[in-house]
Amino acid sequence: MLDASGPNAQQSTRQTFLYFASLTLFIYLATPAGLLVDIQTTYLLKNQLHATATQISIFRLVTAIPVYLAFVAGLIRDQWSPLGLRDRGYFLIFAPATAIVFLVLGWAHLSFRGMLVGMLAAMLLSRFLLAAFQGLIALIGQEKLMSGRLTAVWNIVMAFPAIAGAFASGYISDHLRPNTTYFIVAGFALCVAAIGLAKPRAVFTHAYDSPEARKTNFVQDLLRLVKHRAIYPAVLINFMWNFGPGMATPLQFYLTDVLHASDAVFSYFSGIFSAAFIPTFLLYGFLCKRVSLRKLLWWGTIVAVPQMVPFAFIHSANLALVMAVPIGLMGGIAAAAYIDLAMRSCPPGLQGTLMMMVDGVLALSSRGGDLLGSRIYSSSPKYGFIYCVIVTTVVYALILPLILLVPKRIIATADGEPQEDAVEREGFPVSINT
Repeated sequence: MLDASGPNAQQSTRQTFLYFASLTLFIYLATPAGLLVDIQTTYLLKNQLHATATQISIFRLVTAIPVYLAFVAGLIRDQWSPLGLRDRGYFLIFAPATAIVFLVLGWAHLSFRGMLVGMLAAMLLSRFLLAAFQGLIALIGQEKLMSGRLTAVWNIVMAFPAIAGAFASGYISDHLRPNTTYFIVAGFALCVAAIGLAKPRAVFTHAYDSPEARKTNFVQDLLRLVKHRAIYPAVLINFMWNFGPGMATPLQFYLTDVLHASDAVFSYFSGIFSAAFIPTFLLYGFLCKRVSLRKLLWWGTIVAVPQMVPFAFIHSANLALVMAVPIGLMGGIAAAAYIDLAMRSCPPGLQGTLMMMVDGVLALSSRGGDLLGSRIYSSSPKYGFIYCVIVTTVVYALILPLILLVPKRIIATADGEPQEDAVEREGFPVSINT
């Protein structure tokens, strides 16, 4: 995935990749929306507070309210420079604040209300970390024409916290107190603050002076955002992609209550599923330099439409773990292409706003789909889970016509290719309004 245009360019690219890989790793290890925190929290709710599937879905839905409104954090990121350090200021302020909330959760007496308030606070603070991270990576991706490769780095590294969180959750649930998780995650949040002290030249030299970083005042920025035609299909495609009624609570209850698997099996399934994405993320990093985003969007979506179909053949816990591999492999190209599309679609100076808008709809779609899936699952003891699979497959198929709404100029290029050259080569007029 390295740019071979010269030794200096290669060194700069490696430094950029290393910085964002380190930042991605610790931000997603520390996020309250990650598998490590989410799975352990559901274990606490299910096993110690005896919450039902619907109650757990509602808990997830409510605690993600700051995520649904994450575009506000992104808009603040695009307007405010804390400590005069821009994105680094957010890492230095909000990472320690998030760590403090997790420490309180770890020490506090276990109760439904206390967990609800604590998780809401952690979600809110972590949105500012994500706004700085995603705004910065989108800005650099646009400036250096490397949104595809940065998307691959982001998704590959992000998979490791998901894998570690899933498998660690299984171990913690069997051997340690569940609230131990909150102390561990607090430590990861402090690592993000430490990374905020770094300022690699390959990333930050003139990063905020480029045309891609230009901004106006608050009102004009909002008007520019609303008028930017490219944001609408990007947001809607990501919303529909993350809609999976059977993937969270219904699957957890299906494995434990119907297939009589232990709680750890759901954690292991989640870990294998996340790991299975990595090969196709690596493939995306290779293809994005050679193939236009338009083709990757079509290819990835066509392969991903039947992603959930293997669930219809899961009738044992062991088979569920085996089927996690093809299910994950089928979604990798699509997942990377949709984030690449979002990064390319950001208006100048509003990278944080759009990326957090996408982050918010991803969470809203996931939590809403989970709540709907729980109700579908509960509606039929025999066929409820199969109904969840059918609904998800239909939604994925509806992404295909949405690709036609993406402005052609946005997706006509391969990674690292000047936009005008590819537009002319593929027969699109350069004057297309994006």
